[in-house]
Amino acid sequence: MNRIQAILTIHTEQLPDNFQEMIKHEQEVVAKWKEQGILVHFFLRQTRNGAVFIFKDVDESQVTKMMETLPLYPLMKSIDYFPLIQQY
Repeated sequence: MNRIQAILTIHTEQLPDNFQEMIKHEQEVVAKWKEQGILVHFFLRQTRNGAVFIFKDVDESQVTKMMETLPLYPLMKSIDYFPLIQQY
């Protein structure tokens, strides 16, 4: 089964005053993806400057558009996409 991994990094210097509110909205969007069954895994990075998403049943262009809807997208430093083929 094919998967798409998205690794995002945000700028953590000079976070906006409403950052905690943005996080709350971000969690709502991610929870919706999980409920829809398209988000398989979600990991926060230990450095707290980003996250790793693993999606299923969507292609890379769909994932790219979805990531652009995240409330934290304006703070993004980078997003890397990796198409994967699950073996186990």
